[in-house]
Amino acid sequence: MAPIVSLLRAQSYALDDLRPKLEAVLAPLGGMTAIIKPGDRVLLKPNLLTGARPTKECVTRPELVYAVAQLVKAAGGEPFLGDSPAFGSAHGAAKANGYLPWMEKARIPIRELHGKRYATEASGELAHLLLSKEAMNADVVINLPKVKSHVQLTLTLGVKNLFGCVPGKMKAWWHMEAGKDRDRFGTMLVETARAIAPQLTIVDGILGHEGNGPSGGEPRALGVLGASTDVFALDRALVEILGANSAEIPTVAQSQRLGVCPALEAIEFPLQRPEDLAIADWQFPAHLMPIDFGLPRVMRSTFKHFYIRFIKEPMAAYTGR
Repeated sequence: MAPIVSLLRAQSYALDDLRPKLEAVLAPLGGMTAIIKPGDRVLLKPNLLTGARPTKECVTRPELVYAVAQLVKAAGGEPFLGDSPAFGSAHGAAKANGYLPWMEKARIPIRELHGKRYATEASGELAHLLLSKEAMNADVVINLPKVKSHVQLTLTLGVKNLFGCVPGKMKAWWHMEAGKDRDRFGTMLVETARAIAPQLTIVDGILGHEGNGPSGGEPRALGVLGASTDVFALDRALVEILGANSAEIPTVAQSQRLGVCPALEAIEFPLQRPEDLAIADWQFPAHLMPIDFGLPRVMRSTFKHFYIRFIKEPMAAYTGR
């Protein structure tokens, strides 16, 4: 069967508007009950990149995560939120981005991700990847990426968001180890996505982040809500909406090379098509930066991560700030 990518124009995060839009975009996939069975443990994996720029649309909006959690609960699932941010903890990044009131309202626990090695379909060094036990042991993974430009990868979408299921500073190690070759790094991201195999991806493109992302750019109204059980097909559709060259996006190029990304003409679009939602002037990074991290940068990154997680965040909790 042709992969289904459900696309819909959406303009608001107000729950009265957002929940019907979510239900509409999931309807061609059979609705949430086609994904969730009663008693399923469901990981909600947003993009919680950073708590440093909470007004710049760097992360998946908490309203969307809340609305998805409500649909999961209505289907009988037991959702929890998890991520492994670049700096600090999932709880700290969630707090800085206004998640806590929404998660408390929905009674959704926030869990840190812990690593274990898992066999993959790849060969060589990618045959065993350190991945989140919480993601791999969940009955269902719902991937909730944000549409963003990216100074290293041009765009960060559904596949790249699953890199957050690589726990701790292993992400910095991959930048050092595989970052000298964009194709190799893209392949690692694709194999990570294949191993995690999210049952559903819902992309937050209502407000995106353009320019020098993933955090140094600016918000941009895009007006897109998308969903698919095929993360690679959804990413391919989003590339078309944004007017990017798929050959220049390492995650898309490598998913095509590995045969896991369908051609655009092979995708079924039951609601709106990419050309219906296309934007002509999306701002990509002015200049691409190297993917690889040298050892000094890895050490600085590791120090910053531990400083935020074990000093800054606990102090903020103690002082109430």
